Amino acid sequence: MTITERVVITGGAGFLGSHLCDRFVDEGVEVACVDNLLTGRRRNVEHIFNNTAFQFIETDITKDISVDGPVSAVLHFASPASPTDYLRFPIQTLKVGALGTHNALGLAKAKRARFLLASTSEAYGDPLEHPQSEDYWGNVNPIGPRGVYDEAKRFAEAMTMAYHRAHGLETRIARIFNTIGPRMRLDDGRAVPMFITQALRGQPSTVHGDGSQTRSVGYVSDLLEGVVRLLRSRVIEPVNLGNPEEVRIIDLAKMITRLAGSDFGVTFVERPEDDPSVRRPDITRARTLLGWEPEVGLEEALERTIAWFRTIV
Repeated sequence: MTITERVVITGGAGFLGSHLCDRFVDEGVEVACVDNLLTGRRRNVEHIFNNTAFQFIETDITKDISVDGPVSAVLHFASPASPTDYLRFPIQTLKVGALGTHNALGLAKAKRARFLLASTSEAYGDPLEHPQSEDYWGNVNPIGPRGVYDEAKRFAEAMTMAYHRAHGLETRIARIFNTIGPRMRLDDGRAVPMFITQALRGQPSTVHGDGSQTRSVGYVSDLLEGVVRLLRSRVIEPVNLGNPEEVRIIDLAKMITRLAGSDFGVTFVERPEDDPSVRRPDITRARTLLGWEPEVGLEEALERTIAWFRTIV
């Protein structure tokens, strides 16, 4: 990317999308941020509204997406991403994965731009392979409640590769694992923001099942670096981007409580249907092809995220 280039970021007012907007604007790259604010927040990008390199377009990309002028890359990050969101908006989640991806790819094709899809570790479902490599096809329940997100992203990957093969479009696919940092919502519904909010409020941690299920949690700055390296690479196949440091949910809750300076207490509740038992990325491909791996460890990532949550709780 050079200072003369211009990127479109769908879902640009969301958690990850807004940080990407910052990253590119800081590099001097022009950014068109596209969001319908279903789960994104205008306040995430308001601080760059007056920057001449930044443009905010409020629109629903499942209906249409139109951006004037030249575009060098389209980064498709639009989608509800937390269980709370995609269970609340199941139809919208499926539509943005299908129609939204189709429209974003169409924009990239029309502009002769590179296209990057923000896919997800949820493409692996409740995996039978551990850790998960990009060659694993996954174990997904297509008709379960989580299927609206899992299958939307899997379809988006298939459509992305179809445009690559049929139209010669330059495409990239990032399979993003759990990522935390500033601008996560209090009502996000995922484990880390929920545990942090509860700890800061002196409430017990709500743990699904017995807490033995595992997750891998990375920090937003590492994720952004991986996304940008992938975009600028020649890697066509999907690439896992996540922290391979694995932790049990119960231990994650205890760590957050300790770092927040709260007394640990726990309330055990029933696990959601199709809740993955394990989650850990094999990042060999990212290391080998992108020269990328996380630099921020789990405890530091949590400390930084807790510090930000203290400003809003």
